[in-house]
Amino acid sequence: MAVTHPLAVTDADFAQEIGGHSGVAIVDFWATWCGPCQIIAPVIEQLAHEYEGRLKVAKLDVDASPQTAMQYGVRSIPSVLVFKDGQHVDTVVGAVPKALLVDKIEAQLTA
Repeated sequence: MAVTHPLAVTDADFAQEIGGHSGVAIVDFWATWCGPCQIIAPVIEQLAHEYEGRLKVAKLDVDASPQTAMQYGVRSIPSVLVFKDGQHVDTVVGAVPKALLVDKIEAQLTA
C-alpha cells in the first residue's frame, strides 16, 4: 500500500526520496514554530490522501534540515515546492488556498 500521509524527508534523504523520484512530488518546507505552516498542514495531508498513487507528498522541517532549504532558496515558510522527475519546477509560498496547490499539481500531472 502506498504512503498516504506526508513523508518526512531530511537533508540526508532528500536527494534519494525526491531527487530520485520519477513522477510528480510536492515538498512542504515548514517549521514547528510557524503559524501559517500549521494552517496549511491539514491541506498537505488531504492532498496526500487524494492523490495517493499519483503524487509523492513530503514535508521537510527547515530547522532540522537547513541545507536543503538553502539549496532551493527557501526564505519564507511555508513554501511548497513542486518537483517533476526529480527537477524543481514550481514554488508556492505562504498558506495558500488548497485550489491553488491543486492547480499546480494538476498542471504537472497532465503536462
